[in-house]
Amino acid sequence: MKNQLPTILYGGDYNPEQWPEDTWNDDIKVFKQADINSATVNVFSWALLEPAEGQYNFSILDKIIEKLSAADFKIVLATSTAAMPAWMFKKYPDVARVDYQGRRHVFGQRHNFCPSSPNYQRLAQKLVAKLAERYGDNPHIVAWHINNEYGGNCYCENCQRAFQKWLQQKYQTLDRLNQAWNNNVWSHTIYHWDEIVVPNELGDAWGPEGSHTIVAGLSLDYLRFQSAALQNLYRMEKRTIEKYDDHTPIMTNFHSTPNKMIDYQAWAGDQDIIAYDSYPAYDQPAYQPAFLYDLMRSLKHQPFMLMESTPSQVNWQPYSPLKRPGQVRATEFQAVAHGADTVQYFQLKQAIGGSEKFHGAVISHSQRTDTRAFQEVAHIGHDLKRLSTKILGSKTPAKVGLIFDWNNFWSYEYVAGISQDLDYVGSVLDYYRQFYERHIPTDVISVDDDFSQYDLIVAPVLYMVKQGLAEKINDYVAAGGHFLTTYMSGMVNESDNVYTGGYPGPLSKVLGIWVEETDAMTPGKTTQVVYEKDGLATDGHYLCDLIHLTSDHARAVAKYGTEFYAGVPAITENQYGQGTAWYVGSRIDHAGLSHLMDEVLQVADVSGLITTPTDLEITKRVKDGHEIYFVLNMRDEERQLPAELVDGWTDLLTDEQPQPKMKGWDLRVLGKNN
Repeated sequence: MKNQLPTILYGGDYNPEQWPEDTWNDDIKVFKQADINSATVNVFSWALLEPAEGQYNFSILDKIIEKLSAADFKIVLATSTAAMPAWMFKKYPDVARVDYQGRRHVFGQRHNFCPSSPNYQRLAQKLVAKLAERYGDNPHIVAWHINNEYGGNCYCENCQRAFQKWLQQKYQTLDRLNQAWNNNVWSHTIYHWDEIVVPNELGDAWGPEGSHTIVAGLSLDYLRFQSAALQNLYRMEKRTIEKYDDHTPIMTNFHSTPNKMIDYQAWAGDQDIIAYDSYPAYDQPAYQPAFLYDLMRSLKHQPFMLMESTPSQVNWQPYSPLKRPGQVRATEFQAVAHGADTVQYFQLKQAIGGSEKFHGAVISHSQRTDTRAFQEVAHIGHDLKRLSTKILGSKTPAKVGLIFDWNNFWSYEYVAGISQDLDYVGSVLDYYRQFYERHIPTDVISVDDDFSQYDLIVAPVLYMVKQGLAEKINDYVAAGGHFLTTYMSGMVNESDNVYTGGYPGPLSKVLGIWVEETDAMTPGKTTQVVYEKDGLATDGHYLCDLIHLTSDHARAVAKYGTEFYAGVPAITENQYGQGTAWYVGSRIDHAGLSHLMDEVLQVADVSGLITTPTDLEITKRVKDGHEIYFVLNMRDEERQLPAELVDGWTDLLTDEQPQPKMKGWDLRVLGKNN
């Protein structure tokens, strides 16, 4: 099967072409000491492979692959198409992107190719065909890595013409396009397809990119078009590889927090395995990378690859403190705990030049193996080798589905007015944190996923409700499901045109409410929200919806306690069919939201993996009916393993009963005794 890896991969990006050939054997010996078993090669080598158009030279890559194969390494072979050689810019200027400000780029950097350039498409396809034909039958190649970290938009003439054609296919007629974009506003009516221009800073958008626009329908469609244009490039490379190798998994590496320019949910079907690059900031709370790992796992509902991480420092964050003793082991195993079947680094050997020369690596500039960082990398390698057969391919069952939707991400942050602080990712994380702290396995899903497999669906700021989604939610709740959504939900259709008849539009029936107005909280200001059951007062900030109940089965869970709308419902619950739907009308502070979620989870009959309160991170993977618990101390402070995870359990890393005292950044991998 193309979604299977032969073993847990432990390795990362390796660039031996940057070093004398007589150093390669020493590198491999060092990797073996750390139980590193894989290497990703050829990521940015186009200029070496094709020094001039049509003149290919694979001699260095041949030696690298031969050396790694002889050492029995699992090879992830990249296609090198993310960084173009200088001759290409010189000979074919159209391969370079035109940026948001309307400037065409010149040779330099990387990830700067135009997806609509016929010359880029042609040259990339030829290179990939040469690579696949030459190496497609090498049994040591366990995955193909296409391009690298796709992202970024182009606003050139080629993209404009391709966009016009894309729109013709989507809308068929200009009447439909003008209606979708509501083009009577500001005299924007389009009478000829070639009148459509790209939404850059010179046209209907203004900076920063992706945040402000005059015509939301235009800007949304351009984001969709650019994501699809890059995806077509990926598909072209994948089809080319499959002509020569139809059995090895093929993927690209996703990145960022998350990448706003690429709809990963739309791309997921083309990935044999999801691969993800993770670089949490030093001050990032642990639930945030956990959220992204759950998102990556949920894209295909199968294990993913941790494609890049760092054993030490990064070089590009504003501040790059060292990882504390034990921290790298905890952070790498956090990915494994949430579904990763690989641990891979950028990079295996530290470069001596270029912008990433101070980015951490397994082999540092000192080239010593008696360093703290290398010893910790080796510790992880030994652990993964011991666990590989136990966890490879294991799944993460979840009864909570948290919706993260790229079209909502795009459209919500294009909203003009109300508040400049609209933050889609932050609003979703408010709710993810609730499940994380309760040790409740959670899938981060799209609006197109099967809702019936979940006992609770949470959809924060479901601003855009596309055709058919409201009916899907209604049917889910009517059949006994539990659904929660929030302020700024049910407001617009897929073209970002407002649903008339009152907010939350097509969700009004299942929620049993009508939102009359929305108050924007100015910086530092809050509104009191008081729970009806016990009088607990908490703060609402950001936005406050003024809600009316419209159903006999609806009730106010909490009301506002201050402002002119004191006494107006702030949080509601509605019984709909056999299920329950909640609406949260304000961004409630963490303690207040925890109070609400206690009630929601009780009604939905959803509980955590353990009953003992603890701030340790606890997750579960299941393989062949065997449950494997990961317990992580994501702080540099000593913690106690809950007693319910001691007796009757075995630490799979020691084959002994787990030790209850967990030092800072410690971990336990536990299996139940038979």
